Formats: sequence, C-alpha cells, structure tokens
Amino acid sequence: MPLPRIYFEKLLENSPDIVVAVDRRGSIVFYNDGARQTLGYTSEEVLGKPVSLLYPSLDAARAVMRAMRNGDLGPPGTVKNCETVFVAKDGAQIPVAISGSITRDEQGKEVGSIGFAKDLRQIRKRDRLVTLGELAVSLAHEINNPLEVITNTMELLEEFVRRTASDEQIVVEVERFEAVQREVAKIHAIVGRVQELAAGDEYETRQYLPGTLMTDLRQGATAPAAAPTAAATAAPNGLAPSIAGLTILVVDDDLGVCQSLAELLRRQGCTAVIATSALDALREAAKRRFDLVVSDVVMPDMDGYDLYMELKEQQPTLPVILMTGYLYDRDHVIKRSKLAGLATGVLYKKPIDLERLKTIIRVHCSPEEEHDGDRREPGRNPPLP
Repeated sequence: MPLPRIYFEKLLENSPDIVVAVDRRGSIVFYNDGARQTLGYTSEEVLGKPVSLLYPSLDAARAVMRAMRNGDLGPPGTVKNCETVFVAKDGAQIPVAISGSITRDEQGKEVGSIGFAKDLRQIRKRDRLVTLGELAVSLAHEINNPLEVITNTMELLEEFVRRTASDEQIVVEVERFEAVQREVAKIHAIVGRVQELAAGDEYETRQYLPGTLMTDLRQGATAPAAAPTAAATAAPNGLAPSIAGLTILVVDDDLGVCQSLAELLRRQGCTAVIATSALDALREAAKRRFDLVVSDVVMPDMDGYDLYMELKEQQPTLPVILMTGYLYDRDHVIKRSKLAGLATGVLYKKPIDLERLKTIIRVHCSPEEEHDGDRREPGRNPPLP
C-alpha cells in the first residue's frame, strides 16, 4: 500500500536540512522548518519571492540551476553536492551543498525544481579540526626527535665535563646544563600538551591580544622534574655493570636519534649498532647476534610492528623494545605488537628516559636466576641459523 502524500510532505517539512522548492519562474513555493531554523526567514517572508533572495547574487542562483540542467554534477536534470552560499536574514553567509532535481508533472512537463541543502559550517569545522589534529601530532613527533638528540647530547656533554673539569668548573657548568635541561623539559611538556589536545576535544583559551584568543598550551603542561642524568647515576668507573657488555641494535629513521642514543648506550658499556630503517635492521640482525633491539614505532616502509614480527619469526627469543614520540597509538602499532607477544614494554615519550630504558634492558637481558624465563645473558643469545 503506497504511503499517503501527506507523509512525505511531513518528512520534508521536518527535515533538519534546508529544503526549498521553486516553480518555473524561480519563485519559492515550499520552504521547510530546517530552512527557517538555518536562514532565519519565516515562510511568510519568502514564499512567492524569487529564490535569488537566498543567494548572494542572481548569478549564484543561476549557476546552481545551470548545473542542474546540464548535469554537471549528476545526471541531466539533477545536481549532487553542488557547493554554493546562502545568505541568512541577518546577512550571514552560509556555505551549503545542494542536491536536487527538476520536478515534472504527470505529462513530463517541467513545473519547477526542489533542492536539499546541507549546512557545511559544522562539517568544515570538524574537517579543519581533524586536519589541525593530524598536523599537531606530526609536528609534535618532528619536534620530539630533535629534543631526543639534544637531551642525549647534553647527557654526554655533562658526563664529559664531570670527568675532565675541575671542581670549581663543574659547579658552574652543571648549573648551565641544568638551565638548558629545564628549558628542554618545558618544550617537551608543551609538545605533550599539543598531542593531548589533538587526541581530545576540550581545551582552554586565553586572550593574548585584544580580540584574539589562542589555545593555552601551558594549561596542564607543567615541565616535569629533570631526571637524574647518566653522569649522576653511572658507577664510579663510568659504566653500569647491569647492562655493560650487551650488544644492542638501535633503530630509528632519524639518524640523529640513532647516533645520540647509541652513544649513550656505549657510555653504559654496551656495544651499540644503528640502523635507520627496519629493512636495515633486518640486514644487521642477519649478520650478527644482538642481545636486544630498541626500535622506533613510526617509520617509513616498515613500522615497528612489522619489524618486531619479522624478528620474532627469525629470532624468537630476541627482546624488542618499542619507543615512540606519540602519546597515543595512532596506527595501533603498539597494540598489535602487544597482542603478538611483545613483553618488553614501550617507551612512550621522547626524549627517552635513559634510566627507564636501562631498567627495561636489565629486566630482559640480565642473567639473574630469579628471572631465568625472561632474561638473556649478554653474549649468550642463540646462534643464528
């Protein structure tokens, strides 16, 4: 049984979208509640008026009708998602996407047209926020890598000064190092705040100039206390016996991160080899034995998960630590790795906390008896096939 005509009229009338119908002369004959809510005109103000009233110009109205007749954006006689602008009663210009068709009577004679217009303001705002969020995450990642290099290099420089300078010089130089570390920590906290904002939907604003609001990146972005440096925590001979002697593969597509992290590990008594891609890492792993692999998560060609799975296939007992500059697992690399058996943990922040890295390495590579099932003795990993 066909539905009565009044049913469809009610659907059109109550639609939240703008629905406008015109006769052959271009006069408005139907104007729904969605149009009233969005444009501000009452039905009495527009019915019988030319549809150009809703456009910024007569040419803009004609352009939509021309696209409909020519089939520029759909079959002839129709239009789909034709972007244009409506003008509200208060003068506001509203971007819309119109889909519609020419209407005909039972004999096929043209009697007018009807259009369904979607208000694009919220859609475009959401699209902009998504784009800005992606930009913020990418920017934060790109900033975190240089911060990693700066932090690692500062640790190496401080260790060098402590070994070579006089006591009086050490006091002065350490104060300088701590000042730089505090500023780096502030940058790192702000970068973390940017990533939190990109992953969430709430943020605070502050007025920096009259009439100008900016996102308050300092809200909740208190710089963390500086972690103890490698120089301050190393054993008297400059080595940390718990990880000394290990051979570790460092994988990151940023050469600076690779080199600085590898040098820190060398200062702890490790042999560190670098690879700037997952493919390079697989080639290195095929040539020699490693006690552990430290790999970035997001890399071109092959990410941290793919590298972990390849290494797991080739050397099932080789521990892999994943490190990332992202605050959330954007591509589910970490989640997939954990589901596949990754047990070493993840370093979620760059700059890397060296003490935490050493702890994870110690847990999975130390030969202490109470953890025989988890740990590997330096230099005693299974031979390559």
